[in-house]
Amino acid sequence: MKTKMNEETLQKTRVIKRVKTFKSPLSESTPCKYLGIDKITMHEQYTQIDFVYIAPKKYINGGWIQIDSASYIQPVNSETRYPLLEARNISIAPTKLHFNGAGQVHRYSLIFPALPKNVNNINIIEKLAEGSYFNFFNVALQHNTPTVIRMINEN
Repeated sequence: MKTKMNEETLQKTRVIKRVKTFKSPLSESTPCKYLGIDKITMHEQYTQIDFVYIAPKKYINGGWIQIDSASYIQPVNSETRYPLLEARNISIAPTKLHFNGAGQVHRYSLIFPALPKNVNNINIIEKLAEGSYFNFFNVALQHNTPTVIRMINEN
């Protein structure tokens, strides 16, 4: 039995095929044990990276997070940098997002320009400097088993 597709359904099908999502991508290095990449979604117009952060127990109130406005993504073995376009649900430095308590789970997204379709690995760089910046190196654009972020007793 054949089904006829109307123009609207056909257009939606075309759009869906242009979006690639990589769940729980692995990286060569992770900036801290409280932060993980939930997924990377590559759209025709932009690249969205969704993160999960768990406020550490070492801070009574859970501490704070922020992202540098000069953050970028970069294909591995390339000099091309794709600058941060938008930060969703995280403050841009110097403003800080303060937690209500240790163990609080926080999700946020960073939006960058679209990457070329042939890119297989990227670096996610907040800032290349000494300090506790959210830098991930050699992130594989492929699906992986979900990564578990564990709360470790830090006392």
